[in-house]
Amino acid sequence: MATSRVYFEEGKNVVFAVSLDWPGWCRRAKTPDLAMEALDDCRERYSKIVTGAFRPGTFEVIGTAKGNGTTDFGAPDARGPWDQIDLTARELNRHLALLQDCWNYFDTVVENAPAEMQKGPRGGGRDRDGIADHVREAERAYCSRVGFRVAPRTPWDEQRDVVVTTLRAGTPNAQWPVAYAIRRCAWHVVDHAWEIEDKSV
Repeated sequence: MATSRVYFEEGKNVVFAVSLDWPGWCRRAKTPDLAMEALDDCRERYSKIVTGAFRPGTFEVIGTAKGNGTTDFGAPDARGPWDQIDLTARELNRHLALLQDCWNYFDTVVENAPAEMQKGPRGGGRDRDGIADHVREAERAYCSRVGFRVAPRTPWDEQRDVVVTTLRAGTPNAQWPVAYAIRRCAWHVVDHAWEIEDKSV
C-alpha cells in the first residue's frame, strides 16, 4: 500500500502536519493529532490541484521538527534531517511539477474569484488583489533564500522562471534546502488559494 511521509513542526501554540511527498499539502492545528486530522480532511481538496496521479495512501509520520517564532506566527519554517538529503533528479522534477500545479491552481482561483472578499468579524482582511500581491512579493523574498535576488516589479511569470531555474541549478549561498524551499513556496500558494476560495463572496 502506498504511503505519504509526514512530519510535525511543533511550535509553542501551533503544530503543522507537513507532507514531504506532496508539496503544498500542509495544515496546522493546536495538537499533532488535530493537525494530522486537518491534513487528512483536505486530502480531496488538495487532489484537485494535482494534475498527475494522486495516490498518497496512508500517512507515515517520520519525525518532529522544533518550531520557532515563524511557526507560531503561522508559517511552516522548521527544517529536519530529511532536508539534509538532496532530492534525486527525478524527485526534483516531480516536486517542481507539483509547485507548477500549485501556481496554476492559484492563478485559476484568482481569475475566477470576485475582487472583494468577505471580511472578518471586525472588517479586516485583504481583498483578492491584495492577497495576490502578497503572494507575489513573498515569492520574491523567497528567491533570496535560495540564492538569487529578483528586482521589484519583475513580471510574475519571469519571477517564477527564476525560482524554478535557481532551484534546479542550486546555489552555494542558498539559505534554504531545495526540498524545503519548494514546500514553503507551494504551501504559501495553496494556503492563499484556499483562503480566496473560502472568502469569495
